[in-house]
Amino acid sequence: MMEQNWQNDPVKSPEIQEIILSNRIGIIAAELSKRLEITPVRALQLFYESKTCADLHDKETGLYLYGNLYIADEFMREYQNKL
Repeated sequence: MMEQNWQNDPVKSPEIQEIILSNRIGIIAAELSKRLEITPVRALQLFYESKTCADLHDKETGLYLYGNLYIADEFMREYQNKL
């Protein structure tokens, strides 16, 4: 049934969803790079290692429904708590 749903709507295909998520992560990393005054590559690395990123990938958390700046704020809270 699920497979049939995404065949009618190519945007719902797993491959397209992964592309969209990857694009969002790039935007979030660029924002974190500015906020933390670090390179985009370092920001991306920090984000990928974070619980926030894990939550973004976990559909059950619902974090993927929130905007990129909200997700960046969530990461910043997590990051500051680790310092």
